[in-house]
Amino acid sequence: MDSGNSRKRKRSSLATALPSHHESGEESSSSDMGVIKRKNIVKGNEGGLKYICDVCSADITSTVRIRCASPACSDYDLCVPCFSKGDTSRDHDPRTHPFSVIEQHSIPIYTRDWGADEELLLLEGLEVYGLGSWSDVADHVGGFRTKEEVCDHYIKTYIESSKFPLPENADPKDLSLVEEIPREKFQARKKRRIEERKEAAKSAPPATPRQKPTASVPACHEVQGYMPGRLEFEVEHHNEAEEAVQSMQFEPGDGIDPRTGKLDAEMELKLLVMNIYNARLNSRADRKRVIFEHELLQYRRNTNLDKKRTKEERDLNNKAKPFARMMNHQDFEAFTENLEYEHNLRQAISQLQDWRRMRIGDLKSGEKYEQEKQIRAQRPAPTGILDRSGGVRASKPIPPVEIPSAATNLIAPELPERFKPSHLHPSPLAQPLSSVSHPSSNAVLTPTKGPLTNGNTNTAATPSSQLKPKYSVPTLNGTTPLKLSHENTTDFHLLTKEERDLCSALRIKPKPYLVMKEGLIKEAMKTGGGLKRKSAKEVCKVDASKSTRIFDFFVHSGWIQKV
Repeated sequence: MDSGNSRKRKRSSLATALPSHHESGEESSSSDMGVIKRKNIVKGNEGGLKYICDVCSADITSTVRIRCASPACSDYDLCVPCFSKGDTSRDHDPRTHPFSVIEQHSIPIYTRDWGADEELLLLEGLEVYGLGSWSDVADHVGGFRTKEEVCDHYIKTYIESSKFPLPENADPKDLSLVEEIPREKFQARKKRRIEERKEAAKSAPPATPRQKPTASVPACHEVQGYMPGRLEFEVEHHNEAEEAVQSMQFEPGDGIDPRTGKLDAEMELKLLVMNIYNARLNSRADRKRVIFEHELLQYRRNTNLDKKRTKEERDLNNKAKPFARMMNHQDFEAFTENLEYEHNLRQAISQLQDWRRMRIGDLKSGEKYEQEKQIRAQRPAPTGILDRSGGVRASKPIPPVEIPSAATNLIAPELPERFKPSHLHPSPLAQPLSSVSHPSSNAVLTPTKGPLTNGNTNTAATPSSQLKPKYSVPTLNGTTPLKLSHENTTDFHLLTKEERDLCSALRIKPKPYLVMKEGLIKEAMKTGGGLKRKSAKEVCKVDASKSTRIFDFFVHSGWIQKV
């Protein structure tokens, strides 16, 4: 048997630690022990490397195999039956070619649960795939070894060894583990472990397939030009900063004047350019920090939030954006909310002062005044015969400036139950409007747990002069009111007297009306209590004339606010 000509890659740390005595046909010396060049790898299999007979294609991974040691045969293996019969294929000549008898080294040499064959596969896998690719190395070792198990074994056995880079039991004369755990007992234990893990793998739920990761290109993000995989932009801040230093070179000892020992002018210029480059990199990093911290890359969400603000609130928010560079996200959000609340308070105070100058004594009269003011502004100016501008076509009237919805809530005749600005009270600028005094009334406007009506709480006695007038439902043209009663109508008892008159005039049964009522109130809750007439029509899904009357009734009752 000639094994000296076999081409094998040696592992000195492992080969010197293997036992010097070999049973029936293993390599003749420990220096010739090594890893046979792999022929095929089946990932996830219990064998890791898989060897097959080159004649009959039988699996000879776990049995004794005969390897041709002639240079004419590369990776040529035979099973024992084919070798005994003298079968051959390709260029193999069993009469003249030397051979090696190879048997599995399933014996513990370094630890109690790892055999010599697995140690060889571990070292070969690290050489092939690199240190850190534990998943590929575990597939290379086989035996249902996990990547965590392979990583821990390598670190504890090789890295943390007192004889680093050799393991603790690297001495070839140390046969304690081989004598303690015989080959048959170790192989039986290994086979039992593989069978248990194989059954566990069969009963385990199927793993979810890995989805293909999104390509890190500018087209794969809602912000054009941003590459999410690299956390970079296609065009960075100071995008040409690298051009000044791309051809700059520094060699050890360069730039020092041997006579004075100081830096020469060229080296000082290089260092100045490097300082400028580093300053630009810091500026680029600061801008990225602001973008990531304030979630500016979520363009769609920020756009939807911006659409819900009024024009004045958007302008105020844009003016406050420079302060975001010196605040974190939560502080900046609280800062902008307080600014918006202050703006709305100023709008409400200005409106109330205007009403006081007009001798308006209560909030209900103020709302009526604003409605009439808008009606007058929309009327065209009258022109006479002798008027010079009589022949000139009247231009479209300028729409009045609308107060923001939040400011409108502060001066509404009936403040909604949910309007509780308590989270803004700690700020001195966010104190609520405590009172509104006027010559003809001592009403006080304070945030309370219940809604307010004309400056008086619901629990207080309401003067007879400030009682809400009854809502008269205009009838539909060409129709007669529907007669509703407890006898001929279900859910009639759930309606108030005004709602009964409304349903009768609009010829709507109580049950559909209650569905419309619930939908309108839910829709108004989403927008802070306000609702447009067009939105009410879409929710009610009835004729425009009926939805308009229902909308006007809800506004009059104070359930929703007109936007």
